[in-house]
Amino acid sequence: MKVVVLGAGIIGVSTAWHLLEQGHEVVVVDRQPEAAMETSFANGAQISVSFCEPWANAGAPLKVAKWLLRDDSPLLFRPRLDPHQWRWGLAFLGQCTHDAFERNVRQLVALGRYSHDTLKEIVASTGIEYQRLERGILHFFSSQADLDAGAAGAQVMRRHGVDRRVLDRQQVLAIEPALASYGPSLAGGTYTPSDESGDARVFTQRLAERCAGRGAQFLHEHQVLGLDLEGGAFRSVRVVRAGEVQPTRVHADAVVVAMGSYSAPMLRTVGVSLNIYPAKGYSATFKLRDPARASVVSLLDDSRKIAISRLGDQIRVAGTAELAGYDTDLDGPTARVRCESLRRRYEELFPGVADTTEPNYWTGLRPSTPDNIPCMGRTAVPGVWVNAGHGTLGWTHGAGSGRALADLISGRRPELDFNFLASPAGVGRARVATA
Repeated sequence: MKVVVLGAGIIGVSTAWHLLEQGHEVVVVDRQPEAAMETSFANGAQISVSFCEPWANAGAPLKVAKWLLRDDSPLLFRPRLDPHQWRWGLAFLGQCTHDAFERNVRQLVALGRYSHDTLKEIVASTGIEYQRLERGILHFFSSQADLDAGAAGAQVMRRHGVDRRVLDRQQVLAIEPALASYGPSLAGGTYTPSDESGDARVFTQRLAERCAGRGAQFLHEHQVLGLDLEGGAFRSVRVVRAGEVQPTRVHADAVVVAMGSYSAPMLRTVGVSLNIYPAKGYSATFKLRDPARASVVSLLDDSRKIAISRLGDQIRVAGTAELAGYDTDLDGPTARVRCESLRRRYEELFPGVADTTEPNYWTGLRPSTPDNIPCMGRTAVPGVWVNAGHGTLGWTHGAGSGRALADLISGRRPELDFNFLASPAGVGRARVATA
């Protein structure tokens, strides 16, 4: 088949790679000049199979309410006159139960483990280098109450077969000695040695190069105008090159919508409704002044809900989520506060280790679902497929999501216990509705 993939982030490029592996002709369309220039560009860099708890849990509503008036809160909900935001919020509240949490964790761990295995296979076969560090992920806590909650979370993960260990202060410092200056404030932590970190942008761009080398056509700097249907089924994609006014049509047998947060509005134009809403995330990348004193293990700071990952001679600090529509501004007052909070926190943890006077700030829209479960599979419109809604776990779940969707398109059942959208292989049940 000829398949058009819309979006050249980690999800779209991984999908393209696996479609090529299965013998399909592939065209990838993206509005940026190269792959991974938006959501996949400067994320937290973690492959976090073991740290995938959904945002929705029994304690989330109270936390979100407390954070409403704090511009530097980990999860900031900015109410808007937007029915899609309110629909998402109400569905999120519906997922804030113990049963839903356990169900969603099971799905996320299954996809994470499958995807991690797939990533390792791709790296082994291609030799792609992307500042990879296989040192695990260390989640540290600053109070006993938070540590107790983290230990409970670790127990949940162990029930799902994840080796997430609970550590005291000295064990945390033994794993990551760079935390020594913060040591008196540490209560303990949890650690999973099988997790890892690396640069998602570099990986995605290198994989895109290999896709092109295998015959995939990349239409960069092309805006997607819409999907054309004939007899209710997909026929072509209308695109226009940057700087031009005359659109062209790309005809194909199928289309994969992997446009991140923009997948939902695109699919609504053909009557498909997905509950995906953008969560604005931030990151800061600092040049290291003293690499010998910098952390090497990828870290999660529970008190601020931020990730800290080593990328060669740089450090990446990422986190926070802001539900405020499709805003990607970095200059507004809220954005400045949230960026500054990343810089300030890194200095608190690792004083003088990095040059924080010249931070490279970035923001991107994480395509989030209320239950954190991505939407993967066939929509109700013949020929239209979707691979979107991965939220903060796009890098963790990217390789496996691309592989699973390529299997579904090829009429195969993926080797993954996951609640896919309706598929020819009869896997799962529909999680998508038509308008």
